[in-house]
Amino acid sequence: MASMLMNPIRSCSVSSSWAVRFGARSLSTTAQLQSQVQTKSKKTLARPGVKNIVLVEGVRTPFLLSGTTYADLMPHDLARAALQGLLKQTGIPKDAVDYIIYGTVVQEVKTSNVAREAALGAGFSDKIPAHTVTMACISSNQAMTSSVGLIAAGQCDAVVAGGVEFMSDVPIRHSRKMRKTMLSLNKAKTLGQRLSLIGSIRLAHLSPELPAFAEFSTAETMGHSADRLAAAFGVSRVEQDEFALRSHTLAKKAQDEGLLQDVISFKVPGRDIVSKDNGIRPSSMEQMAKLKPAFVKPHGTVTAANSSFLTDGASAVLVMSEEKALAMGYKPKAYLRDFVYVSHDPKDQLLLGPTYATPKVLERAGLSMSDIDVFEFHEAFAGQIMANLKAMDSDWFAQTYMGRKSKVGTPAMEKFNLWGGSLSLGHPFGATGCRLATTVANRLKKEGGQYGLIAACAAGGQGHAMVIEAYPQ
Repeated sequence: MASMLMNPIRSCSVSSSWAVRFGARSLSTTAQLQSQVQTKSKKTLARPGVKNIVLVEGVRTPFLLSGTTYADLMPHDLARAALQGLLKQTGIPKDAVDYIIYGTVVQEVKTSNVAREAALGAGFSDKIPAHTVTMACISSNQAMTSSVGLIAAGQCDAVVAGGVEFMSDVPIRHSRKMRKTMLSLNKAKTLGQRLSLIGSIRLAHLSPELPAFAEFSTAETMGHSADRLAAAFGVSRVEQDEFALRSHTLAKKAQDEGLLQDVISFKVPGRDIVSKDNGIRPSSMEQMAKLKPAFVKPHGTVTAANSSFLTDGASAVLVMSEEKALAMGYKPKAYLRDFVYVSHDPKDQLLLGPTYATPKVLERAGLSMSDIDVFEFHEAFAGQIMANLKAMDSDWFAQTYMGRKSKVGTPAMEKFNLWGGSLSLGHPFGATGCRLATTVANRLKKEGGQYGLIAACAAGGQGHAMVIEAYPQ
């Protein structure tokens, strides 16, 4: 993670009860997981009287390391590119969309409603309303499910949802004292008042304020939280590095085989055409082992190699009622089915959103883990993913913290993030949710599966999960 994320680190405290129960346990092997898989049901999740809502298409700009090719752009430039890519892929008339929703986290002050600015720039009708949502790393998840809500309520038939994040140029403010002085200067009516205010400025007032990449409620960076969580669940440095290497290796394979078909080419003004994610970098365990801890020093296990990196990128999906999609001649990719949002303790359980959300969404859909053919979980940190998998496989955790009788179980790794994940593809905070959903839809089609599940954690101790069903071939 970039140095701007590394606030001073407090000592690493670990829940002793978690450490005792999880410290000696390792991630279940693929063979063990395979033995749990049962013959899945082929029932559809369609319900009488409930409108079918479909994902018609999804695209994204290449996800790039911040400070690289996109460095001179602005967030709405990336969002506009994603919207234009969606228009090109679908051929939908620019006035046939009823609403546009975009997610973002670190907002550019000049385009606070980036959804509207991007939509106008992409050529959508100025009669189409647009708004921007923020829910940390699940912002575009919220944009997508808000689209589902508008269609289910009969307010819309076609909604574009997406997300964007631009970490190459984040807003940096003057200090609060300097801001107050500047505002007072703006109101001063006489030269004497202005000179007095100018004379009150001290060197310390000129210190800038960087965006706070830490939990407001705990003052703890997410990387520090990930390190404590990994320690609590006994996730070793080796396990984290192995998972990160897996993510990069699978992403490189998917990229080379042309499976990342949601990526559109983008001509960056004044620069080359970008057509690939540039953060996919398979390494070796030996090279990764050389890196020092990024947050909890000197004994932490979270490093730059097993963490997602600061990323610039945008995504967009076209969500429609099935009736409207078919009437317009589209062949949808998937049905968007049940979804849930969860919230829990933002200190010790900040990144456990998938653990809490997965059993809830499966119960809503009437499915079990063995029914799911495709899993796409957001990879904020390798330690976060591994801790979630261990929590999901623990009856003790389910009973003690979730009020459940038994564990939900772990995803079979032969179904899990097979085209890479946020650790390798990148994680533009506001855009990842739509990337997850589109990847599930594309994998279901490629692999012939029926049900997919996305899950993600988010700042504030929140999380999201959604069941996606393949559209009949």
